[in-house]
Amino acid sequence: MTVNTSIVETADLMLARRQVRREKRKSFYSSIGQNKAAVVGGIIILLYISMTLLAPVLAPYDPYTINLQEKLQSPSFAHWMGTDDKGRDILSRILYGSRLSLGVGFSSVFFGAFFGILLGLIAGYYGKWVDTIISRSLDVMLAFPGILLALAIISALGPSLINVTIAVGVFSIPLFARIVRGSTMEVKQLEYIDAIRTLGANDFIIIFRHIFPNILSPIIVQGSMRLATAILSAAGLSFLGLGAQPPSPEWGAMLSSGRDFIFSAPYMAIFPGIMISILVLGFNLFGDGLRDALDPRMKK
Repeated sequence: MTVNTSIVETADLMLARRQVRREKRKSFYSSIGQNKAAVVGGIIILLYISMTLLAPVLAPYDPYTINLQEKLQSPSFAHWMGTDDKGRDILSRILYGSRLSLGVGFSSVFFGAFFGILLGLIAGYYGKWVDTIISRSLDVMLAFPGILLALAIISALGPSLINVTIAVGVFSIPLFARIVRGSTMEVKQLEYIDAIRTLGANDFIIIFRHIFPNILSPIIVQGSMRLATAILSAAGLSFLGLGAQPPSPEWGAMLSSGRDFIFSAPYMAIFPGIMISILVLGFNLFGDGLRDALDPRMKK
């Protein structure tokens, strides 16, 4: 009788949690729709993603073809954003470069989130000496400024876009881990977790089926905000010559090439800089909207 009662109570708790999640989803969509900044940010992100997917269709020229007879041409109807010092169409290079910049941003954040979430869940759930070891290791990583840690990693691995992705992802790990650790420690104290544990559920089921889905909100917010930082960091590293290598049309590398012609052909640096700025702005606006929609402390 006691076992049956426990099972019924556990089922009721799980149903209640599902109902709460449904209500939170409805509230989330409503909050995002009412947040004008988040809508603007979302539109910007969708436009950039569309540009990335349609780059072969939208690009008027091959981004890698060199035509020295048309080098350093100002913006015109033939070349809307002009041409660079090797006669390559800047618009075409920016369209194809969006694939690299967005690819590095999403890949590095996914890399950091995967390992950060895993470490945070383990530290928050098991606690004690496991938490101590993981937390102190994360503190060591946080002791270094992110860009310096990335520079050290690239110095060891060598300059390339893949190594930039790894470097930016590595200094994202402790940020995700700390957020997940705190949320896990809070959720594991709830009654329904104790009820599930009494029914014989193992740690893997408890962590990934019952705790992880309930701590997604701060992870999503952190991920959206981190994308802007990752894209900006990757562009900065490429600007320094540590990321994408010529003739890759990565925006940071294009910005670096344009600085040598800042007075004679300023558009070479202006257009890649504008594209980076707008994309980072879009992720920041959308991230702020997600935070307002998902964080109950931000709601009045």
